[in-house]
Amino acid sequence: MKRTRDAAGKRKRSGRSQTNGDLLRRITIDPGVLVGKPTIRGTRISVEQVLHLLGEGMTPKQILHELPSLEAEDIRAAVAYAYKLVSTEKVYRVGGS
Repeated sequence: MKRTRDAAGKRKRSGRSQTNGDLLRRITIDPGVLVGKPTIRGTRISVEQVLHLLGEGMTPKQILHELPSLEAEDIRAAVAYAYKLVSTEKVYRVGGS
C-alpha cells in the first residue's frame, strides 16, 4: 500500500488509513441512547445492528444503501469493536476432565 504524509508531516497509508483506535472513536456508549448499547456516533444505529446485517450476508455496500447515514468506516468500526471485545474475552473450562 502506498504511503503518503499528512498535513502535519506524519506518515500515513493511502486507502484504509484509519487505525483501529481511530475507528473505535466512531463508537459511542450513552445510557440515554438505546439504553447504553454501543452505537455508531451521532446515530441511533447500534453496533449490534450493523454486525447482524453483516452476519445475514449483506455487503457493506448494501448496508450503506439501507442505512445512508453510515459511512464505510462506520461498518469497519463496528467490526473493530467486535474484534476488541472477542480478543479480550477469557474462556474458562468448567467441570469435566
